[in-house]
Amino acid sequence: MTRKRRLSPDERALWDRVAKSADPLQNRPKATTPAEQEKPFSKRAPDPTPRIERFEVGSKSDHSRDHDLMSSLTEQLSGNPLNMDRRTHTRMKRGKLRPEGRIDLHGMTMAQAHPALLNFILSSHASGKRLVLVITGKGKHRDAPGPIPTRHGVLRHQVPQWLKMAPLAPVVMQVTEAHISHGGTGAFYVYLRRSR
Repeated sequence: MTRKRRLSPDERALWDRVAKSADPLQNRPKATTPAEQEKPFSKRAPDPTPRIERFEVGSKSDHSRDHDLMSSLTEQLSGNPLNMDRRTHTRMKRGKLRPEGRIDLHGMTMAQAHPALLNFILSSHASGKRLVLVITGKGKHRDAPGPIPTRHGVLRHQVPQWLKMAPLAPVVMQVTEAHISHGGTGAFYVYLRRSR
């Protein structure tokens, strides 16, 4: 059996103030139509039912983008927090800063590209360089797409992951897609931390 505790005078005064400021549910005006009920909300939730495009038997359908749940590489990189000076970052994205070094990974396999990238980034950091350019290429479009969607540009998607992992993560400050003058979406600016 539980014993009920009585409220102290201070608690009772506080409760009375709260009760006076609250509006009873019974006295609230009721909306009469569904349109009036939606007026207080400024944004409506998106329609959960997918739009079905017209399809005729025998016609081809492009399913290359239907099953891609990950955001694009550009969206992933732009969503990363800014770890460097905003003004310098803006100048870098506009192509106003000149890279102090560059490596071209075109035509390399992942087994060849990974050690080359490690060596290049670590040696650039040791020599005091701040901004380097890593060229990966945009990737090839395959002739026969299969039932499983594949991303174009294996190195283009793998290089940002390698730059986030050890031993490069402590050296790399920011990774951003390059300006069109330095290769656009087929290259990355890698801004390095100061060597100590």
